[in-house]
Amino acid sequence: MSTLKQQLKSDVVAHMKAGNKIALTTVRNVLGEIETREKGGKNPVEFDDAQVITLLQKEAAKRHDTAGIYSEAGESDRAAAELAEAEVIEAYLPKALNAEEAAAIVDRIISGIEAEQGELSMRQMGLAMKPITAEIAGRFDGKAVSEMVRKRLQ
Repeated sequence: MSTLKQQLKSDVVAHMKAGNKIALTTVRNVLGEIETREKGGKNPVEFDDAQVITLLQKEAAKRHDTAGIYSEAGESDRAAAELAEAEVIEAYLPKALNAEEAAAIVDRIISGIEAEQGELSMRQMGLAMKPITAEIAGRFDGKAVSEMVRKRLQ
């Protein structure tokens, strides 16, 4: 079981003891969604942390979208509830990187690969993207990272 999933399960008990109903309901809903996705399909799978983070990002985005719809409809109390749920979910996500931090990771990894194998060409972009994606996953926009790698390899 992933450590993030274990954290969510242990936090259910903590939120129950603390009487935090919003956080309790939100974490239970997220765990339910994780279990549904794990058991869905032909073969049940066990999500790793990266998959759980991806799902958490989608759930937080859903809450933000719903809050926007409620705000436009004049339902400010419902919008606030959705935003509160999004905050609970976002607390489990890794700290987002800014562009400078992402660029530093890209440079560090590409420099390390080039030190071992010589200068990389655009044809070897995948060789660089795999470790970069593994380190940055979920913390910065993937398209922007791909563009940084392209510029670095040209």
